[in-house]
Amino acid sequence: MRVVVADDAVLIREGLVRLLEEFGCEVVETVGTGEDLVKAVVAHRPDVSVVDVRMPPTFTDEGLRAAVEAREKAPGAPVLILSQYVEVSYADDLLADARGAVGYLLKDRVVDVEEFMDGLRRVAAGGTVFDPQVVAQLMVRRRRDDPLASLTPREREVLSLMAEGRSNPAIARRLVVTEGAVEKHIRGIFTKLGLHAEDGDQHRRVLAVLAYLRS
Repeated sequence: MRVVVADDAVLIREGLVRLLEEFGCEVVETVGTGEDLVKAVVAHRPDVSVVDVRMPPTFTDEGLRAAVEAREKAPGAPVLILSQYVEVSYADDLLADARGAVGYLLKDRVVDVEEFMDGLRRVAAGGTVFDPQVVAQLMVRRRRDDPLASLTPREREVLSLMAEGRSNPAIARRLVVTEGAVEKHIRGIFTKLGLHAEDGDQHRRVLAVLAYLRS
């Protein structure tokens, strides 16, 4: 994978570069500001960008805003937010175009390098990967006209685990059910959200997760 890394902290940035290169990735550019991130994404069109939320000059939400701008200028550019903070305002904008290829992980909660790399690959492939704490914060902003109102509690549970980027076997293990039961719940979710077979299972999975995160 060709990767852009955006983080103002030099030690973290260089650590990410070494990790990514160890797993065979090509880091095409490293940047420390949101403005430079947008330029790098437009110039290199990487397979995925790893972006911190807080960067100069105000250290609030520059990284998220830059990620949104980058996806406007390079439509659908895959972005994995990797931060210590949950900032939901521009996270909503990242989800708004329904293209997928977005993720949001918390640095302090990434305890397995293989899982991080798996999440990065999922985002690069057009999927979604969200830390449960990020999902919880997004859910606080749930609108009244909840498109998920027709889902059963179990279907919501399955969809929540899908939002974390878990595969069907992983969901089955987590819920202590069969993979067939998980597939049945997912088919129910697709039907209730009006997602049709012609869209393809992977695309329907992304659309279902985005509906969940935006609801």
